[in-house]
Amino acid sequence: MKPLHIRTERLDLIPATLEILEADRDDRQNLARLLSATVPGSWPPPLLDDETLGAFIQMVSEKGDPLFAAWYWVLDDPAVGGRVLIGTGGTASSPTAGDTVLVGYSVLDEFQGRGYATEAIRHLIPAIFSLPNIRQIEAATYPDLSAPIRVLEKNGFVRAGEGFEEGTVRYVLKKPDGSA
Repeated sequence: MKPLHIRTERLDLIPATLEILEADRDDRQNLARLLSATVPGSWPPPLLDDETLGAFIQMVSEKGDPLFAAWYWVLDDPAVGGRVLIGTGGTASSPTAGDTVLVGYSVLDEFQGRGYATEAIRHLIPAIFSLPNIRQIEAATYPDLSAPIRVLEKNGFVRAGEGFEEGTVRYVLKKPDGSA
């Protein structure tokens, strides 16, 4: 999946190129320059650890997953003082179904609870469903994490049983028209 640059009401979702991912790993000043945004000292957000970032770099380099894409979420709001990197999100192929895309995201703690994840996911959904033969989007979270569950539910996802990782629950959003 070639990620598109997506603009929302308050966010700039910037496709994660190999150069951006490597800057995130190696050079935060370069990351800030590439994103034209301030990178907070609290970066990275939960779930974007070194191992995950390394896996993203490998997936982009090897182009092994045709549905892998990632975006850096930049808050672009003059009311908060300009452009600030607040989170990240991405997609990958489902290990269980060819017509399904997995979606995941993470937001810095100090920017949680303000609707940014809900806004970003709402704008990613049409981009994902524009892909050929994709009929559903799946996300997994832990059952005690109410904020991510609210984000998914606000975007129309419904609980669909256990997730593929131990201890997680699965949420699914089916393509509205039901066609591929």
